[in-house]
Amino acid sequence: MTLVEFLRESLEQMHGQYDEMLRDLTPEQLHWTASDRSIHIAFAAWHAVRTEDNIINFVLRRQSTVWLEGGYDQKWGLDRIHQGTGWTLEQARALRLPSAQEFLEYARRVWQSTDEFLRGIDDDYLEQTVTIRPLGEMKVRRAIGTVCLTHCCTHLGEIQHLRGLQGLRGALP
Repeated sequence: MTLVEFLRESLEQMHGQYDEMLRDLTPEQLHWTASDRSIHIAFAAWHAVRTEDNIINFVLRRQSTVWLEGGYDQKWGLDRIHQGTGWTLEQARALRLPSAQEFLEYARRVWQSTDEFLRGIDDDYLEQTVTIRPLGEMKVRRAIGTVCLTHCCTHLGEIQHLRGLQGLRGALP
């Protein structure tokens, strides 16, 4: 198995888990917070998918993001450029998505774009250097593996935990 195949398979599995954790949520469950110091599922999911969209489409493909192409910023009244990195807790908690189902429409388009991109590259491409703001220069393999996979898996764990705190099924079957 090549590194590209490994990344593609790992991202596909993570995307499936996001889909499973989000698709049955009501707007109330999506925006529920455990305390006055916590974020909600909507922010964690939006931030993760926006990050992947920016890394894959804007940074690596050098094209417009699914976010902008689909006009989701305008449809949902959210920031055109930012993805939540560096936001205050108050900004994160103020974010509202219309519904889990509408968000998943966007997320699935991002995931499809990621898969298409990965099908078109090889392991040599992963050794190129790119700049990810605010993280700096890194190899493409790190941009995909650390930012798109590890970082987004961390947010998936948050989502699973927040579901569990609401009495919903989390990570366990």
